[in-house]
Amino acid sequence: MGTGATERGRAERRPEVLAPFLLSLCCAALAEQIRYRIPEEMPKGSVVGNLAKDLGFGVQDLPTRKLRVSSEKPYFTVRPETGELLVSDRVDREQICAKKPACALEFEAVAENPLNFYHVSVEIEDINDHTPKFTHSFFELQISESTKPGTRFILGSAHDADIGTNALQNYQLSANDHFSLGNKEKSDGSKYPEMVLKTPLDREKQKFYRLTLTALDFGDPPLSSTAQIHVLVTDANDNPPVFSQEIYKVSVSENALPGTTVLQVIATDQDEGVNAEITFSFSEAGSITEFDLNPNTGEITILNTLDFEEIKEYSFVLEAKDGGGMLAQCTVEIEVLDENDNVPEVIFQSLPDLIMEDSELGTHIALLKVRDKDSGPNGEVTCKLEGDVPFKILTTSRNTYKLVIDRLLDREKNPEYNVTITATDKGTPPLSASTSVTLHVGDVNDNAPVFQQAAYVAHVAENNAPGASIAQVSASDPDLGPNGQVAYSIVASDLEPRALASYVSVGAQSGVVYAQRAFDHEQLRAFALTLQARDQGAPARGANVSLRVLVGDRNDNAPRVLHPAPGPDGAALLDTVPRAAEPGYLVTKVVAVDADAGHNAWLSYHVLQASDPGLFSLGLRTGEVRTARALGDRDAARHRLLVAVRDGGQPPLSATATLHLVFADSLQEVLPDLQDRPAPADAQAELQFYLVVALALVSVLFLLAVILAIALRLRHSSGRAAWGCFQSALGSKAGPVVQPNYSEGTLPYSYNLCVAQTGKTEFNFLKCSDPLSSGQDLLCGDSSGALFPLSNSSESTSHQQAPPNTDWRFSQAQRPGTSGSQNGDETGTWPNNQFDTEMLQAMILASASEAADGSSTLGGGAGTMGLSARYGPQFTLQHVPDYRQNVYIPGSNATLTNAAGKRDGKAPAGGNGNKKKSGKKEKK
Repeated sequence: MGTGATERGRAERRPEVLAPFLLSLCCAALAEQIRYRIPEEMPKGSVVGNLAKDLGFGVQDLPTRKLRVSSEKPYFTVRPETGELLVSDRVDREQICAKKPACALEFEAVAENPLNFYHVSVEIEDINDHTPKFTHSFFELQISESTKPGTRFILGSAHDADIGTNALQNYQLSANDHFSLGNKEKSDGSKYPEMVLKTPLDREKQKFYRLTLTALDFGDPPLSSTAQIHVLVTDANDNPPVFSQEIYKVSVSENALPGTTVLQVIATDQDEGVNAEITFSFSEAGSITEFDLNPNTGEITILNTLDFEEIKEYSFVLEAKDGGGMLAQCTVEIEVLDENDNVPEVIFQSLPDLIMEDSELGTHIALLKVRDKDSGPNGEVTCKLEGDVPFKILTTSRNTYKLVIDRLLDREKNPEYNVTITATDKGTPPLSASTSVTLHVGDVNDNAPVFQQAAYVAHVAENNAPGASIAQVSASDPDLGPNGQVAYSIVASDLEPRALASYVSVGAQSGVVYAQRAFDHEQLRAFALTLQARDQGAPARGANVSLRVLVGDRNDNAPRVLHPAPGPDGAALLDTVPRAAEPGYLVTKVVAVDADAGHNAWLSYHVLQASDPGLFSLGLRTGEVRTARALGDRDAARHRLLVAVRDGGQPPLSATATLHLVFADSLQEVLPDLQDRPAPADAQAELQFYLVVALALVSVLFLLAVILAIALRLRHSSGRAAWGCFQSALGSKAGPVVQPNYSEGTLPYSYNLCVAQTGKTEFNFLKCSDPLSSGQDLLCGDSSGALFPLSNSSESTSHQQAPPNTDWRFSQAQRPGTSGSQNGDETGTWPNNQFDTEMLQAMILASASEAADGSSTLGGGAGTMGLSARYGPQFTLQHVPDYRQNVYIPGSNATLTNAAGKRDGKAPAGGNGNKKKSGKKEKK
């Protein structure tokens, strides 16, 4: 039987063209139904047909299409490797379709990528697997001997679950002389046997008959069953009961309550007495459970609730038996009327877990079926979709619908949809039911990251710590999972690509931008970066944003002085100022720059030191040096300004510049003073040096005074008339000389102090007429070796002090001093400011000290006093003014005399400034 079943299970494909409007709506689905025919009871794993081939799928498409079966009961499955449709459960036609003449299992085959549904129908063929069975295996009949031939007796019928030729087809009665058998058919198509009396019975001859009833089908092979019939012949009872109808037909609603009377059968008997008493009963009482029969009245009532969906019609045989044992039979057929008592059902099949948000319009989402157990209009169902959802339902076949996408989906707006489908039948009143499902929308990488700002600007102060964070960018991606995971990177910059990594970096997950080095505002004031936020989707999406990093300035650069620029040897250069410069005259300008920016580069100029603070003014912001007043006769010709340049930072940084300003009408006037001039020493150091020298000279003078006092004491005690003051031996030895490069700028003068016995004090200068070598004596006498006496108030007028020789005057460019020029008048008088006066005194004392201790050598020729070595060969003694007229001896009114002045007979030329200075000295 297995082979035959396999052969009969060969698939047949019958196309069914759908209506044109359905074709236009369901263009993605096949427009025909796949049909197969198989016998029932096929073994599990049997091949129904190659579903993939019939659908037009290739073997290579099977892994991606994921073909499968969607049905309520898993009778079939699809083999993934080959696409064959296999039997996966027992297929029993009688259990599935009962007595329906046509039995087919309909289901949907589901294919993905893209999602689609295909209608499949498998027709189940009946096989003769059920034997006809009688309800009772034994029947007993009592027949009166007076029963006339032709009387019919209904026998118990047999039941066969098969249909067609495999169902019950015929009854047969065992051979006998008195009875024959007839086959009757009910309205539902079932057959039942009816036994007919052929010849009269005679109880006296035979009172008992044993017969066999056989039920046969026409299957291959045919199956049959038997039942035993015992006929008991009774004594004469002239009239049997008679029903008013041979067949009773009645209809009853399935909603009729138990106890409701369905109908009442009527039977009569013409006999009298006991023979006329009729009793009613079911011929097959054990099989009737829904109805109850009153044995006396023949009233049939509902015993249990009726259900049209389970049994639509009832047919059974009633018997009426009188007291004499004679009986009559009739058939009762009860039709159950359908009522709209069943609510429609909506069943979802092939419901996906996720619906991708990039699904196209018309994509099939789910397959749903509606079912109503009622029949007729009560079972006709319509479906509709509730609410505003981006879906719609399409009818593909009777009671089968597809849920498809009607509008584009966006998971970021609606991650899920609650879909409610309402099914309503056409009964009166209509019944409806709703079913809700939640459809989740799957994420695809359809959103690029979005930065919180269109552009970023970061401010970072220079000299920052390497590794410090300078900015943070943030981008969001509404997608889920890797599609929404954002990573940051630098994709472009206006920096050199090779140097970019040494400047900045960005955290891939945090978006924090780190400085990899300390920035310098002076080298890099700003730079731009292009940052990218990229998700991890496939394909990945990204977005760019610009980040501009502004390097803020800090006060880390001191001002730099551009003018005055130092000379090649590092010494500051001189600036000349015309003598006739008016107030406000622009002398020079201090030019400085600061590499910083803003307030840190806002420069201000200040005077720290000035030889004459009131002579010049300095612009606070411009650095312009201007004359504050006109040059006076008493003003020095050479000035020194120490200028500080400060920036506006906190704390401020500064630089200094030294200005050497010389009042001269031309550059030639100051050139001799500039030749071979060493760099000026620090003013504080010079002042300390002068103080030390002055202290040393005072100490020496004190010792000399003590020695002279002792010598005078000895002179008075010895009584000698007179003794030489200072012999030539005093200056014959290798005495002090002035070095050619005398750095202190003093004028060396040599003198002898003699104390005579007569009480006259003479202070004579020795005239040096011959050039001195480095080994000669500093002090030289004239040819007679006479000493010049000092004059006092008691002497003659011939010994009065003579004015200085005019030949000794310096020109404005040749005047010696601390800066190469002194602010004296053209007559060569005493300097007219206290500073230069004290400097000149210190120079004279220093020269005397050097001559005394022999620490210097003369570096010039005759008559130069060592000045030519410092100021040039043209600087001779004739250019040196005679300051001896202003030198006074403490405790005496005598002054140093100038032998040359006496000899030349020239009167000294005095000035007002000289007189004032002398007065000050006398007061001191």
